[in-house]
Amino acid sequence: SYSSRTDPQSSTHVSATSKRLALVIGNSRYSSRPLKNPVNDASDMASTLREMGFEVIERHDANLNEMRGAMRSFVDGLQQSDVGLVYYSGHGIEFSGRNYFIPVDADIKSEEEIPRQGFDVTEIVEKMGRSNLKTSIFIIDACRNAPVFSSFKSAKSGLVAMQGSRGSVVAYSAAPGQVALDGNGRNSPYTSALLKQIKVPNKKIEDVMKETAQTVSDITNGRQIPWYNSSLVGDFIFLSQN
Repeated sequence: SYSSRTDPQSSTHVSATSKRLALVIGNSRYSSRPLKNPVNDASDMASTLREMGFEVIERHDANLNEMRGAMRSFVDGLQQSDVGLVYYSGHGIEFSGRNYFIPVDADIKSEEEIPRQGFDVTEIVEKMGRSNLKTSIFIIDACRNAPVFSSFKSAKSGLVAMQGSRGSVVAYSAAPGQVALDGNGRNSPYTSALLKQIKVPNKKIEDVMKETAQTVSDITNGRQIPWYNSSLVGDFIFLSQN
């Protein structure tokens, strides 16, 4: 139920000075609370990133072992990369100040099980921080409401703000503690808006994130307001054209 491939055409977009690697995960097929769009979101994001010169490790409907294996491959690949990007679409939850992506095989009955059955996002952030990347990008469309967790006292439906290391951008589909919408179309409102923005040539990533946030706020009548923080020291552009 997953694929990992590199489009041979995409290598023509990679300059000799910028090797780009992405980890893209979309989880839809949860037994207790399935989602409609994450696999579509991940699929469309992966193909767009390949067009922009990223080598992509892509997983759909991943269980915990598959998510961990994909992360190991990604972290190994960072040693030879200048840009690392993590994109996730699916259920996510905050517990004790850390964020967790929820694998499709999770069967969480009490909040104490979250660290064991969830996939700790903070771990990826820390590992990317220790690598020699010029630019680290985290895009998390994982704040969707999960009523299954509503009885947990300490766990939150939204996610807690994370600080990346120097040279990083951390972007969420909703503000910390807020809940995002799955959407009625092929993609979530956030990923739909983001895909349009990253295809605009020569647009700095901060402008991509600002305009994505504006679009999502407009189409949800202010119910969902994306959020990001940046500690970039240079400019990052998804698609450069002369």
